[in-house]
Amino acid sequence: MRVLRDVAYGADARQRFDVYLPAKPTGPVLFMVHGGAWMIGDKAAPGVVKNKVDYWVKDAGYVLVSANYRMLPKTPPLEQARDVARALAKAQKEAASWGADPGRFVLMGHSAGAHLVTLLNASPNLATELGAQPWRATVSVDSAALDVEQLMQAPHPRLYDRAFGKNPADWRAASPYHVLTPQAGPLLLLCSSRRESSCAQAVHLERKGSPMHLRITIWEQDLSHGDMSSTLGVPGEYTRTVALWIKSQV
Repeated sequence: MRVLRDVAYGADARQRFDVYLPAKPTGPVLFMVHGGAWMIGDKAAPGVVKNKVDYWVKDAGYVLVSANYRMLPKTPPLEQARDVARALAKAQKEAASWGADPGRFVLMGHSAGAHLVTLLNASPNLATELGAQPWRATVSVDSAALDVEQLMQAPHPRLYDRAFGKNPADWRAASPYHVLTPQAGPLLLLCSSRRESSCAQAVHLERKGSPMHLRITIWEQDLSHGDMSSTLGVPGEYTRTVALWIKSQV
């Protein structure tokens, strides 16, 4: 395996991604977006990449891209999602040089990163208008911000005020629930049973997508919020079921 560090997709120092390449790529590209309340976090953190690299890159022959993006307070979540789209477009343009297929990408994000990839999946034109090609599927790992308007109108942690502000129009624009279109791709919503809010939001989004005949799957796991990402890639039922779902989409 080799790693390409800090591939630039924009002028800002945060607009960089790392690429983990197997000796001979045989699978799709797993495009990972870290969490951190839209204000902290890093693409190279062990909880973001280590076990995923071990399982999908070293063992399964996938390419893994792990992306940074600009953050709060300067960059609000909707523009962060556009950064993710810019990174995706750049990765797809480079994929052939890695021996990978630009048409076989799967988005994955955890926490705030899960919100960002779910937002792009809900309304793919947010990404395609920035040059990204369609991707095969999206894995959203434990986001509690799928209907941002509903979230902000109920009692909520202060971190959401820092992220989404006070304007209901901004809430709806950054809400996967409100921008959901029939063009949304297959979506796997992983939610922690220890966080009632994330599973409730997942069900809420699935119910809206059902009349559109969208392919939305919810899997509840008895794991902490952090372990929902960090243990993904550790051999076991959790990783195996996610891997099988991804394989079925690519």
